[in-house]
Amino acid sequence: MKIKPYIVWYADIDKIDLNDPWIKKWYIQQVLVHGRFEDIRELDFKEIKKTLPLLHGHNDIKSLWKDYFTTRKI
Repeated sequence: MKIKPYIVWYADIDKIDLNDPWIKKWYIQQVLVHGRFEDIRELDFKEIKKTLPLLHGHNDIKSLWKDYFTTRKI
């Protein structure tokens, strides 16, 4: 997964370590909220499913993904 500067424009992307589980979950959340279709397509959907309960304040996005996962075997 490559960090996109337009998704986390407010962060120093050179210091973002996606090997850190907390940072990786944070980045997935940022992609879900600020990313484009092609950014979301690059994510592991199993990781999205695990990260979804942590997504606060974005009920529309959370609801969309919950609906998606209830219709898919992931």
